[in-house]
Amino acid sequence: MLVYAGIDEAGYGPMFGPLCVGASVFVLEEYDPEEGAPDMWSLLGTIVCKSRKDKHRRLAINDSKKLKSGSTPKDLFGLERGVFAFLDSLHNRKPIDDDKDFFKLVGSVVPDEPWFDGTTSLPVAVDEKELRINSTRLNRALENTNITCDWLTCESIDVRMYNERTSVATKAALNFSIAMNHVNTIMKRYPTQHPRIMIDRHGGRSRYRNDLQLCWPEAEIQILCEDSAMSRYRLQRGNSFITITFESKSDEKHMPVALASMIAKYTRELKMIRLNRYFRNELPDLQPTAGYVKDGRRFLKEIEPLLAKKGINRELLVRSS
Repeated sequence: MLVYAGIDEAGYGPMFGPLCVGASVFVLEEYDPEEGAPDMWSLLGTIVCKSRKDKHRRLAINDSKKLKSGSTPKDLFGLERGVFAFLDSLHNRKPIDDDKDFFKLVGSVVPDEPWFDGTTSLPVAVDEKELRINSTRLNRALENTNITCDWLTCESIDVRMYNERTSVATKAALNFSIAMNHVNTIMKRYPTQHPRIMIDRHGGRSRYRNDLQLCWPEAEIQILCEDSAMSRYRLQRGNSFITITFESKSDEKHMPVALASMIAKYTRELKMIRLNRYFRNELPDLQPTAGYVKDGRRFLKEIEPLLAKKGINRELLVRSS
C-alpha cells in the first residue's frame, strides 16, 4: 500500500489576496512503494489527463497555471471540473451550493474584513449535470483501480496575517511553514503507513535538512538525495516514518501535487471573487484584478480614494512584500 501526498501553493507573489497552500492525499491499496512514484495520470487514464482540451472529456489535472488562462469566473472551468470531482469523491456527494460550503470542506478560513463578506453560488463555470457525470466517472475509475482520494485541504493566509508573519520572517519561510503544517497533519493521519510526500521545490533550494530538523527536533532525518533535480529525506519519529521529496516542477510529475495546486488556486480565486465584488459594488466602473503586482498597482491606484474615504487600513488589504 502507498500513501501518496502532494503539497503546492497559489498566490505566492501577488499584492492582493491570500497565500493559499493546498494538499492532497491518495491511498493506493495495491501499489508497492518500492516501485517508486506511480503515474496516476496513467492509472486513472480513463478519467484524468493533463490537457485542458480532451476529446474524451476527461478531467484535466495539472499545474493550476495551465488550467486557468483568463480573468473571469468562467475561466475557472478547467479548475472547477477537477476540484469538484475529487471533492465529491472524498465527501460522498455532499452538496457544494456556494463558496461557504467549499471553504468548509477544504478547511479554509475566511477573514473578517468586509471585502470578504457575502457568498458566491457554485459552481461558477461548469454545468451541474456535467459535474455529476464527472463525479460518477471518477468514482468508477477510483473503485476499479482500488485508489482512494483520502484528504483534500487548503490553508489560507490572509493579508493581515501575511503582513504580521513576514514582518519577522521571509515570505519563503512563511510558505515553507504552511507546507510543513500539512506534512505534520499527514504524519498524524497515517502514523504507520509511511507516507510519501511530494512538494514543489521552494525557491530553487536544494538543501532542506536543517529546516526539517527545526520543525521536528526529535526526529531522525536521513538525506536520501540532494542534487539538481530533487531533495529527498526520510524522517523517523519513534516507529513512524515519512519520506519527503522536494522536486522542481512536481505538479507536472506527481498528480497529488497538481491537484493540491488546483485546490489552492481555486480557493484563492473564490476569495478574489469576493474581494472584487466588494470594490466593484462601491466603484461600478472598476475592472477586477487577479491581484498580481502589475495590475494590482492599477487596482490600488483606482481604489485609493475609497480607502481614504472609508478609513480602510491598507495593511489589511495590501501585502507588504
